[in-house]
Amino acid sequence: MPFGIGTTEFVMMGLLPDVADDLHISIPSAGHLVSAYALGVVIGAPLLAAVTARMSRRTVLMGLMALFVAGNALSAFAPGYDSLLVARFLSGLPHGAFFGVGAVVATTMVAPERKARSVSLMFLGLTVANIAGVPVATLMGQHLGWRATFLGVSTIGLVAIASLALLIPHDHTHAPATGLRGELAALKSVPVWLALGTTVAGFGALFSAYSYITPMLTDAAGYADSSVTLLLALFGVGATVGNLLGGRLADHAMRRTLFGGLASLVVVLAAFPLLMRTEWSAGLAVVLLGVAAFVTGSPLQLMVMEKASAAPSLASSANQAAFNLANAGGAWIGGLALAAGFGVTSPAVAGAGLAVLGLAVAAVSYAVDVRHKTPPAGRERVVAAHALDRPGALHH
Repeated sequence: MPFGIGTTEFVMMGLLPDVADDLHISIPSAGHLVSAYALGVVIGAPLLAAVTARMSRRTVLMGLMALFVAGNALSAFAPGYDSLLVARFLSGLPHGAFFGVGAVVATTMVAPERKARSVSLMFLGLTVANIAGVPVATLMGQHLGWRATFLGVSTIGLVAIASLALLIPHDHTHAPATGLRGELAALKSVPVWLALGTTVAGFGALFSAYSYITPMLTDAAGYADSSVTLLLALFGVGATVGNLLGGRLADHAMRRTLFGGLASLVVVLAAFPLLMRTEWSAGLAVVLLGVAAFVTGSPLQLMVMEKASAAPSLASSANQAAFNLANAGGAWIGGLALAAGFGVTSPAVAGAGLAVLGLAVAAVSYAVDVRHKTPPAGRERVVAAHALDRPGALHH
């Protein structure tokens, strides 16, 4: 399920030339198709989570995946650029809500001490998509046409719907009857917004560098263009390792895992100008970037859900919207560094600054928790174990 979502999110970047040639548009115009998907995620994540707040989560997940299938099928049969732009927007609508609601369902189906690991396993499909799904889908698009790629993703979505129907039990899927007003009210607390701010800054740091990783690898490290796809797969390997490691560590010390991940991200990004001087160190940098960034994924997701315990689905979905804001904002900031003439590796240095900002926001969040007498880091796992089952337990 997340595998298909991850594939359709990132594959467009590899298909831009093919889509542009087929529809007789420019590469920059084709790039708007990436933005349309991200906009769909940002709008759809909190909106769909809020309006489905009182529905069975099992039903919600299946409905969201049906919308995902429809959006990709419409993309495959889009007659022109404008209709493809709309279809990509529709494809993005269920993305954030699916991961948000899915994270809540995942944590209710495991023992309390395995909640972070359950979230990391759900996100595993997203990181594995960068290793296998995106390269395979790109090759399919290049040899069979880009429309075949979206038909293939739609097929994955149909399989996912059947899997959801078979694997998710009915007795673990009912959301608390807080309603739309209760869900929205739970997002008014400062700790929730601080947690979302940490996501924007932390993952903005990643995308500031990753958005321009290709010119760094070719212009600075000296790799041939043909090698970039393999190197991006190495990033997926690093992201997968970081995701699994972050889930395991966060079950024992959520806050320390978050701080450690952000600090590691600062170090890795700050070292990019040095690491990009040789091919072997540049390859290592790509892997380390994936590990450092995705170590923070599970603790950030759980922290947001914990801070809005009366509305975990909406908060979790809002975190996915924050992730995509980070995607757009990080790429913009990295682009500013390039446009200012600071060098091809300057987006990574700018990303290091964003990671420092993420650390600062996380520190403020921790100070607010201490001020409100939130249990210390050693007890975070116990808090997380009960927060989702006792609405309002952690409301500030």
